[in-house]
Amino acid sequence: MTGSAIRFDDRVAIVTGAAGGLGRSHALGLAARGAKVVVNDRGSALDGSGGSLSAAASVAAEIEAAGGIAMADDADVTDFAQVAAMVERVQRRWGQIDILVNNAGILRDKSFAKMTPEEFRAVLEVHLMGSVHCTKAVWDAMRAQNYGRIVFTSSSSGLYGNFGQANYGTAKAAMIGLMNVLDQEGRKNDIRVNILSPTAATRMTDPFLSIEDKALLAPETVTPGLLYLVSADAPSRVILCAGAGCFARAEIVETQGVHLRADELSPETVAERFAAISAESGRQMLSDAWAQTKKYLGMARGMKT
Repeated sequence: MTGSAIRFDDRVAIVTGAAGGLGRSHALGLAARGAKVVVNDRGSALDGSGGSLSAAASVAAEIEAAGGIAMADDADVTDFAQVAAMVERVQRRWGQIDILVNNAGILRDKSFAKMTPEEFRAVLEVHLMGSVHCTKAVWDAMRAQNYGRIVFTSSSSGLYGNFGQANYGTAKAAMIGLMNVLDQEGRKNDIRVNILSPTAATRMTDPFLSIEDKALLAPETVTPGLLYLVSADAPSRVILCAGAGCFARAEIVETQGVHLRADELSPETVAERFAAISAESGRQMLSDAWAQTKKYLGMARGMKT
């Protein structure tokens, strides 16, 4: 082990979907390193139905039994008023919120042909709008204190696709756009925003994994990456993929591309030059939307005679 230990003493963290699986592991990991932790979970079934505070209370009790500090809360992340009330309760009790881990989620898997608009919307409401609600509720406090660490939970289903998960994949891919914008808007107030894209043995993946794979994919093999992403020296605008003790970084890159003269602008030319358009040499990450516009203008001006 190298470098100084990552600690969260005097920090307050909210973890959504923290009654089990990855959320529970994240909450326990934060508490073990000194954070006061809000264990948020409605205690719902995998499809979002039902609910009870007892599931979150059990994890909070587990933290306290280990010598940590925690409180349970069953605010529904799809209801902004409930989320705002939760944030007010946390601020009254502990005076600040430094870390937000957006982890809550549900599944309504079906092929797109069989999926109803309601089933599509229900998943977006929890994963995407739930993350928006929680982030919006803590944003002003983080700006005022000039410190914040926010993580959105994505998935390989959003990054790369997975049959039967059009709703889930859409919600998870949307996290990337949200992170990119909030990274820019939070930068001056030291609010760092990242994405964790985990694969782990949880309620969501249980039916598809062997006993051996479940052991390898324990949620605890992912949490070290989460703890880094919410640490004082965390990066920002990073997509960290994690599972089974493996960690990798995913990036959206753009090829160098080609410029077509006015007399070449046709779909036939695009088809003819598509291999050159797709060439990997010269590909790069772009810092923001205008970086792309400036790139294209530079290419176009460079072609003019």
